Amino acid sequence: MGRRDLPRRIETVRGDGAARTGKGFVTALLARRLLAQQLARPAFAEPRDVVGWLGAVQAQDYAGAKWAVGLRLSDHIAETAMERAIGDGTILRMHLMRWTWQLVLPQDVRWMLALIAPRLVARAARRHRELDLDAATFRKSNRVLERALRDGRHWTRDELAALLDQAGISPAKERLSHLLGRAEIDAILSSGARRGKQFTYAHLDHRVPSQRTPLPREEALAELARRYFQSRGPALLADFMWWSGLSASDARAGLEAIRSSLVSEVRGSDTYFRAELPPRVAQHKDACHLLPAFDEYLVAYRKREGLFDPDHAKRLNAGGGMLNPSVILDGRVIGTWRRELARADVAIAMDLFQTPTPKEQRAIARAAKRFGSFLGVETRMAPARR
Repeated sequence: MGRRDLPRRIETVRGDGAARTGKGFVTALLARRLLAQQLARPAFAEPRDVVGWLGAVQAQDYAGAKWAVGLRLSDHIAETAMERAIGDGTILRMHLMRWTWQLVLPQDVRWMLALIAPRLVARAARRHRELDLDAATFRKSNRVLERALRDGRHWTRDELAALLDQAGISPAKERLSHLLGRAEIDAILSSGARRGKQFTYAHLDHRVPSQRTPLPREEALAELARRYFQSRGPALLADFMWWSGLSASDARAGLEAIRSSLVSEVRGSDTYFRAELPPRVAQHKDACHLLPAFDEYLVAYRKREGLFDPDHAKRLNAGGGMLNPSVILDGRVIGTWRRELARADVAIAMDLFQTPTPKEQRAIARAAKRFGSFLGVETRMAPARR
């Protein structure tokens, strides 16, 4: 998969010196996260390697998820390449962490599900009772879905809804989402190839053959922790718990298994963990990125220290679980953006928190041009708003 090995040593840094002041700490924190997340100096040229490095990529916004991978590649690719990778099963899109959509590699699906599925099912129990979905109903729906998909056909959501209805299982309202989601959690369904603009489901066994030797639980916990801290560090244990949905004891066990390979840094009552970085890493001033909604740079942390001014929090997250596409400059969120896609071009509309300098404007324009290149169209900048 092209992952880089992590060094087997630990170095604990405690708060002294100018670099450990509040501003210096945040600057170093964000710079290191940009590198770990492959936003600065990306190391991979293939979408599957980016997904493998990150472990899982938030994907409820499908278009945004494709861009989240594309902007982390060392070589610029087109959106069509991402669509092919998902369509042919090189990358899967299915419910995993926190029962939300994720992009994940096929070889990682089964051991990740074994870790997280029991807690996901337990957390959804109350909502399932409200929807009159009990264990017997899920067993019946799983049998219906498994029989239908065994021939290798990819079914749309509406087709599966009709199939369940014919079997006497009502897919009304939210029930369908939970019936299909439970079949994913139970390792029956995975994403299929899109049919036009419609998403489809396939049988997981056709996309991911069963492993003869399942990954032992202790190794799986360590592997999930390794993926998280190598790609998102510096990060807290609480961040890892939030992102993975693991219990405190499981998250701690995963971290302890790899702790000797990480650098830890103590700030007050918090201990941050990260993989080692190359010596004398150059920081890129005025580096701008247009992040999609729900990007891992924001959503992967419970504590988002220094990422944005708290006064602007509502402009970034207006409520309802939506985390808007964000403009980041040198690691900090400086505004939000949206796209207006036309036949021949894409207009990028900005809502910036403050007036950018001419140099910052040029950096923003370069980031917008890269997004247009990903879509395969020209970029047109709409006037920035304050």
